[in-house]
Amino acid sequence: MDNIQEIEIRAAAEIAASADLKTLDDLRVHYLGKKGEITTQLKALGTLEPEQRKQFGQVVNQVRDRLNEQLLARKAVLEAVDLEKRLQDQAVDITLPGRGDQRGGIHPVTLAMQRAIDIFSRLGFDVATGPEVEDDYYNFEALNFPPHHPARAMHDTFYFANGMLLRTHTSPVQIRVMEKQDPPYRIIAPGKVYRSDSDQTHTPMFHQVEGLLIGDDVSMADLKGILQTFINAFFGRSLEMRFRPSYFPFTEPSAEVDIAWSKGDGSEPGWLEILGCGMVHPNVLRACNVDPERYTGYAFGMGVERLAMLRYGVTDLRQFFENDLQFLQQFH
Repeated sequence: MDNIQEIEIRAAAEIAASADLKTLDDLRVHYLGKKGEITTQLKALGTLEPEQRKQFGQVVNQVRDRLNEQLLARKAVLEAVDLEKRLQDQAVDITLPGRGDQRGGIHPVTLAMQRAIDIFSRLGFDVATGPEVEDDYYNFEALNFPPHHPARAMHDTFYFANGMLLRTHTSPVQIRVMEKQDPPYRIIAPGKVYRSDSDQTHTPMFHQVEGLLIGDDVSMADLKGILQTFINAFFGRSLEMRFRPSYFPFTEPSAEVDIAWSKGDGSEPGWLEILGCGMVHPNVLRACNVDPERYTGYAFGMGVERLAMLRYGVTDLRQFFENDLQFLQQFH
């Protein structure tokens, strides 16, 4: 408790003293980001006794909320100062001629999404969609995230006052499909997802394509084959792929998938993480009234921005969302 209070006092002082938006955003990432000091405290919940875990989790969440409010208040002040400065420095001469019409193009993230959907469609997967505003059951509980599970802290969720939330992955779509239909299932769930994190490799809103296949005698070999086919088709060449053991609450066993990726500078290819996957956990099947003794299946999920960055050689994720025409015109 003393440690989290010390972090709050230090963070509050640094937020109040921040003089520009970049410094303020760096502080947000440092304290509230995916690897920030507050998030690190939440990840320690699993080491505590149940009663201590509940009490400490409440304290950490309260501190996080207070710091977030201070960040937003300071951001509003700095944005007002920045706007006033830009208004003074960027006066527009309205007598200058207009720029005329310009040809538009499809956004690179949309291009990557369409390419992924097209490949999986040709592999026999149907496209399924669902709401972006979800409840705790579909986003966490039905996917084998019990209350106070440390993995919940990893998702940096946007909550509403009524308990609803912005989905942190498109996995709730899989639950809704399994509730309404009988096996077998062979679907992908593309769409927007939301997590409270942003830096060079993360944004508060991004896109995912998740897949689900459930039927008779489905194995990890089937999963590896479909992913190898997809990766080779998406990048237009044969790439070496490996599975690394990992952990996700909704799959068992679980794996991270790496591909052998060259930087294009003549160096030897290195391993680059590209997606997560695994065999659907029996608890997830039971939550949807699917018999795990009869059916097995696999699931996978990938970030579309990650795929687009690799395919188009983009080094900073934020370029996709800054509306820089010089950058976007490359994709006409």
